[in-house]
Amino acid sequence: MTATTLVPASRASGTESQHRGRRRQEWLGYLFISPAVVLFAVFIGGPFVFAIALSLFSWDLLTPAEFVGLDNFVTLFQDPVLFQAFGNTFIFAFASVVTHIVGGLLLALGVNRIASRVVSYFVRTAVFFPFIISWAAVSLLWQYLLDPTFGLVNHYLDRLGIQPPDWFLDPSWALPAIIGIDFWHTLGFTFIIMLAGLQTVPEHLTEAAKTDGANRWQIFWNVTVPMMSPTLFFATVVTFIGAFQIFDPVQIITNGGPDDATTTLVMYMYEQGFQAFQIGYASAVAIIVFVVIMLVTLLQFWTSRKWVHQQ
Repeated sequence: MTATTLVPASRASGTESQHRGRRRQEWLGYLFISPAVVLFAVFIGGPFVFAIALSLFSWDLLTPAEFVGLDNFVTLFQDPVLFQAFGNTFIFAFASVVTHIVGGLLLALGVNRIASRVVSYFVRTAVFFPFIISWAAVSLLWQYLLDPTFGLVNHYLDRLGIQPPDWFLDPSWALPAIIGIDFWHTLGFTFIIMLAGLQTVPEHLTEAAKTDGANRWQIFWNVTVPMMSPTLFFATVVTFIGAFQIFDPVQIITNGGPDDATTTLVMYMYEQGFQAFQIGYASAVAIIVFVVIMLVTLLQFWTSRKWVHQQ
């Protein structure tokens, strides 16, 4: 009788200790993720909620905020400068994605074929090096190189008999010049991603394609691209998100001009918030930027099911 009563008690004690161990592990898990949760709440979640709230108010930082509801968003869709900034941003983002994906992939293909490790390391370093330079230094460098009076680029174009344009003063050339500067500065990041993706392509697949008589183009299109599709997808998403938030070179070199030819959405948000002190209106612009990036990213994920091949 005593033995029969002791067995359930021991089992209950063991079950209780297991529950205590599980709770301890859960609390340890919460403790480990708490720094990330706090950082997210302070720097991402909190400001995002605050921006949504501010977009419903009219506030100039000096007088009390006035609730205006959706008036800021109604004004947004009637603002011609916003539509121009929207178009400039999309042109910049589309051009950036195309040039970076194509240029980065071509460079990666070329470097991947270099037999010498020393030469390959030197080329990789040279291509990636501009990416580690700050946008301020890059902007000032290219502002000097493309200066219409004493810039080196215009000097050599003139010696070749080519009439150089006023890169940052001509509305037709200002945005293409910013696109080119961004390409030079950030290509190294895309190049490294593409090079890493190329090195994950199984060699036995390319060897099998060669054995079947496939030429280089057929191997590239039917083997390399499908195997690299996850890398291409990742580079496309990251490049678009970064390009859609372009600000530094526009603010430093052209300040959105000439005639708003280089004004982007983030630049326009900065002007409204920190120059015109229309904090609520600037917050509404920020919400539009977030919504557009989210929708385009979701569209990219949806279309990826048709062309991204998981290995």
